[in-house]
Amino acid sequence: MPAFYASLDEALLSHLALKLLILTGLRSAAVRHARLDDIEGDLWTVPAAHLKGRKGATAPFRVPLAGEAQRVIATAAPLARDGFLFPGSRTGVISDTTMSRMMERRRMAARPHGFRSSLRTWLAEETAAPWEVAETVLQHQTAGKVARAYQRSDHLDLRRPLMACWADHCAKGG
Repeated sequence: MPAFYASLDEALLSHLALKLLILTGLRSAAVRHARLDDIEGDLWTVPAAHLKGRKGATAPFRVPLAGEAQRVIATAAPLARDGFLFPGSRTGVISDTTMSRMMERRRMAARPHGFRSSLRTWLAEETAAPWEVAETVLQHQTAGKVARAYQRSDHLDLRRPLMACWADHCAKGG
């Protein structure tokens, strides 16, 4: 992961989007539709409309941003257009295949979604994160409907140090 992360060129919008995807563990749609208005300091509040399994839901997902993620956002911010952090070449946002094609051109078998697996494996092997917290990092539901009605925490404060360690691992090989 660190070698691939280091190979991403900060002058290219698609590479910056891929870096943010790696650092946050989010799916492509959430990253591609990132709006500057949804990011405040070290917290990104992703609207429910851009989250898998949230059709019709109104609850957003809070994502803690490690220093490296904030740096990537600051690098991409001057390229933002119409409020989108990763605008398309003409209108809207970068396409769904932009990051995949870059990896394909590098003759990689992996695709962007696979970085979620890398993050989850790293959480299991390199941290003592409880299962529920590790799953919440990936925005997975961890319990049945009744249990979720009572347990409403998104474990934000427990996820913060995990995401900082993950960012250090990716950016510095730590």
